Amino acid sequence: MKRNTFALKVNKGQKQSFRAMLKDIWSELTDALDKAGASNFSMWQIEDVVFAYYETGERTDGLYVRIRDLFDKTGDSFSWISDPTCEMRLMYHDFGIIRESKEQIRHRVFVTKLHEGCEEEYKARHDALVEARGGVPDPGPDSNFSIWYAGGYIMGYDEIDITMEKDETEEEHEATKKWESRMLEIMDWLTDDVDWLTGMHHDHVVRIGIH
Repeated sequence: MKRNTFALKVNKGQKQSFRAMLKDIWSELTDALDKAGASNFSMWQIEDVVFAYYETGERTDGLYVRIRDLFDKTGDSFSWISDPTCEMRLMYHDFGIIRESKEQIRHRVFVTKLHEGCEEEYKARHDALVEARGGVPDPGPDSNFSIWYAGGYIMGYDEIDITMEKDETEEEHEATKKWESRMLEIMDWLTDDVDWLTGMHHDHVVRIGIH
């Protein structure tokens, strides 16, 4: 299975135009996904940033170009952060045991803006997490977890098995605080993942399409 992403930025004052455009191309978009055997497609929006995730086999038969062209023909309501023909940089993965049924998962999708010069530190911190797992699949609750980078933005996609979720222990919570405190120094959150730590208000990411 190949994991695919793309991201774009809605132009100022063009939110409604972008949503209308998406409605206009939706049937052609989903038809292209189906013909290429793509699955688990979803699109998410936070402020003016839109992030899409989907899965394909190794052969895509022109799907990436088709998606790009569908969006490009709709006018000037957005600009690309990373179009479907360009691979974002994979910054982290914890694919674990993938849940084929999505009925009992919740999505955690997040977006941040990295400070200039902090890309390699972010990657190194997350590489250390991968190395610490030693190649052993994570049984959950996280699965199909990946974090991507393009154009200064970090975008994360996670499928969480709600039947396995549990509260953090005090020790785990302190470790999370330590980890996130440093992350706050190298990036700015757009989504609401660390409101509990900062007390600041961040918007909740919204799913604007699924197929």
